[in-house]
Amino acid sequence: MRSNRFSSVAVAVTALALLVGVAAPATSGDATKDIVDTAVQAGGFTTLAKALTAAGLVDTLKGPGPFTVFAPTDAAFAKLPAGTLDALLADRAKLTKVLTYHVVPGNVMAADVMKLSSARTVEGQSIKISKDGGVKVDNANVVKTDIVASNGVIHVIDAVILPR
Repeated sequence: MRSNRFSSVAVAVTALALLVGVAAPATSGDATKDIVDTAVQAGGFTTLAKALTAAGLVDTLKGPGPFTVFAPTDAAFAKLPAGTLDALLADRAKLTKVLTYHVVPGNVMAADVMKLSSARTVEGQSIKISKDGGVKVDNANVVKTDIVASNGVIHVIDAVILPR
């Protein structure tokens, strides 16, 4: 049951982190507010809010963490093939798997990411981290970093990464 709750928290963190990322510059955030409050304050990320609601994870984001979220923007969600987002929103288990794939346990700041070639996600698989032509996680470019909240850190990415 603990593992399931951890996954739920991670999914929610991912989802709301998307709300935060685009609106905030690097090294921003409010270390006194959790990821939920930070996301609500940022506003403007309807895809994430919709995913979070569909996954039933809003309440879990108040957890202590810490979590590192590689958060895709609304534009990143729009790049998914036609029908993919709707299918995910209709399948809670698959949506959870995708969202937890964007979350790494612990506080992994940008300087730490630069030292890694991969990181194990809450979903259970590892994301590949590369630095050729900028920092990438799997196929997504990291476009903003170190958005700090009281229960984690957010790095914004320009594509939704999908577990294998």
